[in-house]
Amino acid sequence: MSSSQNSLSSSDLASQYPGLHDVICHVWVVLGTGKMTVRECLQLQRLSVIRLKQSADEDLQVVVNGVPIASGEVVIVDDSTSIRVTEILPPPSAEAQKG
Repeated sequence: MSSSQNSLSSSDLASQYPGLHDVICHVWVVLGTGKMTVRECLQLQRLSVIRLKQSADEDLQVVVNGVPIASGEVVIVDDSTSIRVTEILPPPSAEAQKG
């Protein structure tokens, strides 16, 4: 299968757009989501437990500037908590961005 002329590697992009190296992106790692009432939020205390929709074996979601880009799992590297990327998500469609 031949590669498309429109697809560029990260090194191609870096050489064409050297200013990209200085762009700051906000990255969130989402452990899970849940729902609670304002009353439940106000009753939160130290050691409270918040139930999430995700099961314990599901991957975490990596979100950059509000866009989900990957999923992964927690790993410990030296004394630091990190994320091992297990899947790169497809880019959102142009239709989804309009809505």
